Amino acid sequence: MKSILFIFFFSICSYSFSQYKVSGKVIEQKTKKGIEAATIYAEPIEGNDLIAYTITNQDGVFEFDIDTKLKKINLIISSNGYQTYKKLLDLNKKEFDLSVVEMKEKVVELSSVDVIGERPPISIKKDTLEFNADSFKTRPDANIEELLKKLPGVEIDNDGRITVNGKEVNQILVNGKPFFSNDPKIATKNLPKEIIDKIQVTDTKTETEKFTGKNSNSEEKTINLTIKKDKNKGLFGRVTAGYGTDERYELSGIVNYFNDDERFSILSSSNNINSPGFSFDEIFDAVGRQAASISVSRGGAFSIGNLSFGGGQGITTSTTAGGNYANDFANDKVKTNGDYFYANSNSFNDTRTFRENILPDNRFFTNSTANSDANSNSHRISSKFQFEIDSTLRVVFNPTLNILDVNSNNIESTISEDENGNTINRSNTENRSNTNQYNFGNELSVIKKFGKKGNYIKLGLDTRLINNTGETFFNSSNEIFGTNPSVIAVEQFTDTDNETTNWEADIEYRQPLKDKLFLDIGYAFNINEEDNERLVFDFDNTTNDFTLFNDQLSSDFQFTTTQQRPSLQLNYEGKKLNLGVKGSFIHTELDNEDAIQNVAFNRDFNDVLFGVNLRYQPKRGTTIRVNYDASVVIPEVSQLQPVENITNPLNIITGNPDLEPTINHRIDLSLNNFDWKKRTGIFTFGSITLQEDRVVANTITDENLLRRTTYDNINGNYNIFLTANYSKRIKKDSLYTLNVRYGITNRFNNIVNFNNGVELTTKQLSIRPNVRLTYNYKEKLEIAPSYTLAFNNTTYSLDTFDDIDFIEHDLQLKTTTYWPKNLVWGNDVIYTFNGSIDASFQRSAVFWNMSLGLKMMKEKGLLKVLAYDLLNQNINTRRTTSQDFIQDTQGTVLQRYFLLSFTYKFDKFGTKNKRGSGISF
Repeated sequence: MKSILFIFFFSICSYSFSQYKVSGKVIEQKTKKGIEAATIYAEPIEGNDLIAYTITNQDGVFEFDIDTKLKKINLIISSNGYQTYKKLLDLNKKEFDLSVVEMKEKVVELSSVDVIGERPPISIKKDTLEFNADSFKTRPDANIEELLKKLPGVEIDNDGRITVNGKEVNQILVNGKPFFSNDPKIATKNLPKEIIDKIQVTDTKTETEKFTGKNSNSEEKTINLTIKKDKNKGLFGRVTAGYGTDERYELSGIVNYFNDDERFSILSSSNNINSPGFSFDEIFDAVGRQAASISVSRGGAFSIGNLSFGGGQGITTSTTAGGNYANDFANDKVKTNGDYFYANSNSFNDTRTFRENILPDNRFFTNSTANSDANSNSHRISSKFQFEIDSTLRVVFNPTLNILDVNSNNIESTISEDENGNTINRSNTENRSNTNQYNFGNELSVIKKFGKKGNYIKLGLDTRLINNTGETFFNSSNEIFGTNPSVIAVEQFTDTDNETTNWEADIEYRQPLKDKLFLDIGYAFNINEEDNERLVFDFDNTTNDFTLFNDQLSSDFQFTTTQQRPSLQLNYEGKKLNLGVKGSFIHTELDNEDAIQNVAFNRDFNDVLFGVNLRYQPKRGTTIRVNYDASVVIPEVSQLQPVENITNPLNIITGNPDLEPTINHRIDLSLNNFDWKKRTGIFTFGSITLQEDRVVANTITDENLLRRTTYDNINGNYNIFLTANYSKRIKKDSLYTLNVRYGITNRFNNIVNFNNGVELTTKQLSIRPNVRLTYNYKEKLEIAPSYTLAFNNTTYSLDTFDDIDFIEHDLQLKTTTYWPKNLVWGNDVIYTFNGSIDASFQRSAVFWNMSLGLKMMKEKGLLKVLAYDLLNQNINTRRTTSQDFIQDTQGTVLQRYFLLSFTYKFDKFGTKNKRGSGISF
């Protein structure tokens, strides 16, 4: 590791570069007006490696620095609709003032010929930021993720989350179509860079916004990858097999077939190393950042395409398979896309928990151990059909079907003690269950545009049908000590059959009032019906079976929620300023009837809500947003039903039918600024959420620590979130790039609730500064250190309870070398420390993954040895603080193993078989 750090510093200091400044103004030849967002970039005389680039401001003015050791370069200026300007610069001086560059309009578009050397690296077309993939140098076998890391303003964190100028990417399209649902990682990890022509970045839009041209108000981004014409017909993919110590194994593969508009992909995976098999790089396979520690923060369980694998923590053995198909028919008037996923997982987890429970006048402690095993099988089918009836009418049909079957077994033992160490109660429980769920949904949209620009009507009908059935065997023994000792034994069988039907019809009409000013009129009608049957039977010793019907715990209720939402919104959509003011009226009716408990109640609520959203873009790369929104949260049926739930004899729960809905008021503020000249970005986001009539649990605990819980409304709850990030990219020719990112995240929660009948206020503050560097030297060495420091403080309004302060450290170092040729060496080291954890738990660890790979067979094959948790220190300990408890938990983790694997990549485009595609996982 010392040698790697030496190379890092030596390479920065040992090369001599000269810096040159180039400035000027780009104008139209005829009108003499400045051209905004023209691209200016520098390339070598031979080849098309990108040296430096920038774009013009709103007046057509530009200025940028060029760091290079070359003596001559080509300077190119490009803008949509204009002929390309090219000039040879002899770098015999430090500053070049081009004065005024006049651009001529294009007369003939060369649609069939692409001159790669004159294709701009970046172009801006209205609301689309477009990158030319070939302008950004990567390793020959790089995948899409490695390409995205090279793009200005694009960042990818340790969990694979992509942001563009501070905004998260929530979907990646391939030639305008989804690639295995909306999971961005499947595309970025599995498609090779060499097949990509352009990367197009836009604000994420709804179907209505796409078709009508309505401005998007989304805070998220969409990336569309366009495929090169000569790569859009062919077959490519890869397969991997590996086996290691402790019987660890992995098998995975993906095959893609592209034929212009038609696309078909299949993938499959099986392993017992907590891996989805599709979303990790070829250096660390499935054991990179996300699987490093089986914990809440680093994801022992995982999901792909909204399918969950595993029960949340522990060790998971999974098998998955899926397919995706997309095609256009009838001269592109009918577009289809669909995918299918199957997932099977077996997971187990052993946990140990220590909790300090807070009461107004005392406290008590619980120690518990739990063992869980779960097996799940899930199927998901999703599809999209789009019909372009004509240029003014579009119909979109999105049916989905999810099927889930879960078998689980949970055993838990808990001991509760008072402050003096006296045992108050002890419980042992076992819960065996089988659950089946069928979830069908469909979204139908009909969008019609009228003659006047921006005038449209949209009709929608959404359907959701859910059926849950299950059987549960519950066995518990609760021993109560003290002055009146007793033992409560429960042995029960529960049969559940729950059906939910949800229908929503909505209409949206836009009327242009004048240029850039629109009136949106909307109405939505929603009805949600729940038919829930829960039959509980106690064990009968005489029949040796569960035959004693328990009417106290059983229920058979129908719960209907009907909601109407008329709304009006006035929108101004300008080039720089977008402003919307919205008002809505929400009428909600609740109707509940329980046939077994003979309980019925009816409620209705009326709420008037307002919202404001503002987006201002004073210049390219700078966006200011201010949003205010209000929403209604209806209490759940379990919180409303005035029926005792004594499933847990230690905590009897009764609903409150007099609850009011919760009104959430939220204010968001954000500033995104990317400086094309300096390659710096500043991204800030803040939010304040105020909760009116929040529904909280009101628990009374007696001297034997037996609890009775109901629900009440309370005011005073709010939370504040603020994050700020600064990033800078330094590039020296094709020698090295250095990305620097500083950030800080702050959270403050003011939680008001009830504790033993007393109003309790808890204040939680978290401050997390962080820094991350990524250094890449000639695509042969990459070093990525990062450090996060977390300050946590919790205070209580109780004078008898002290404040809680604790600090967490997270130091990470990831290195990858691609030298000597065909040898790939990776290291991923994570040091964590949590000084607040109880002394009986492990507080710190160094987690180190290492891999060594050898490329062979003309880079089609990769033979690799992986060492997971090299120091055998992987842990899963964490502290959680809440309004009335402090909890430390430790669970099962994967520990040290070694695995040998082989990956083979293949591709065949057109009729010519080329070298390996570089697909990686």
